[in-house]
Amino acid sequence: MLEVSNVDVYYGPVHALQDVSISVGEGEIVSLLGGNASGKSTTMKTILGLVQPRHGQVAFDGRDLKSVDTSLRVRSGIATVPEARRIFPEMTVQENLLTGAYTRSDRAGVR
Repeated sequence: MLEVSNVDVYYGPVHALQDVSISVGEGEIVSLLGGNASGKSTTMKTILGLVQPRHGQVAFDGRDLKSVDTSLRVRSGIATVPEARRIFPEMTVQENLLTGAYTRSDRAGVR
């Protein structure tokens, strides 16, 4: 479903991601874990289209996302859940997770 293949991302001269590949199948939930400055946020920004890879590819349902803007990626079902201080503290864990599904109208797709 989601394929990140051999992605390299640079911030100016800094090589932030090197040869990153991730494969996520339908119905799977994936967490990125790592220390500070290990590339977690850059990986998500790349998947969402906020950062363009210098090399490699991001594809969803077999479609290359290179020319697909962020809003269309979100509408297609790609979402991220905020962490730490960017969550809504007055909401439950489930409510925070559902913030990533706000564009979905089908209950089965949200679950």
